[in-house]
Amino acid sequence: MIFVMKRADTAQHIVHHVLDAIEHAADVAEPFAHLELSNIFPPDVYAAMVENMPGAHDYRPMSGRSKEARRDDGVPTRTKMDLLPEHIRHLSPAQRAVWEPVGEALCCDAVREAFRRRLAVGLAKRFGDEAKKVPMYPIPVLTRDVAGYRIGIHPDTRRKAMTIQLYLPRDESIRHVGTAFHRHVGPGKKDFAEARRMPFTPNVGYAFAVGEDTWHGVETLGPEVSTRDSILLTYFVDQRASDRVYNRGKRFGNFLLGLVRKR
Repeated sequence: MIFVMKRADTAQHIVHHVLDAIEHAADVAEPFAHLELSNIFPPDVYAAMVENMPGAHDYRPMSGRSKEARRDDGVPTRTKMDLLPEHIRHLSPAQRAVWEPVGEALCCDAVREAFRRRLAVGLAKRFGDEAKKVPMYPIPVLTRDVAGYRIGIHPDTRRKAMTIQLYLPRDESIRHVGTAFHRHVGPGKKDFAEARRMPFTPNVGYAFAVGEDTWHGVETLGPEVSTRDSILLTYFVDQRASDRVYNRGKRFGNFLLGLVRKR
């Protein structure tokens, strides 16, 4: 499917739909405050996204520090492609027609402020009076997980202010591989109990303000998983000069790595 609308029109079409999904997202308190989103993208856009996924060569492995994202033989079980102009431009024309407006929509100020309003309680818990105006730097990343991928229970790095994951499966055949949310139930560092799990179904997702108790993880994906595709939309804290240097430096570094890989 190739969109006949101009890119700006398509991006606005997506923005309006995403804003509506954020506004009507279920507000869940347990085991920590988070939103459960549904019908995130317009149906025509979602169908085009699923049909125009980038090829394996367009993704790059996770950082070497992410040991859980590699098999024992070193093969990566999670790869990713930033949904930013400098990476999307390498895709085919049909793919660019889909992913350019998606990336543009997810980076817009209106989407950030909508998430900020709905996640106000969690942000205030961490940032206090600064929650309504703390600067944030958005990075949307298309991720692909395969059999063997796992990530242990963790709350997310404090460099992040808000974490959003948007699921992109074709159907409900692997609904059991969604992210699980946990609560700490004992004195030990590994004393956790699963409280709920987001079903990995089409066009749904979750969002939370990163805090000390936002424990979540993914169990090892089995051989029934061909690909587990999703978008990770992360809003990094962009408050101090060091934050701004880190965020932009990391983006530029990923751009250079992408050029090297393409060559």
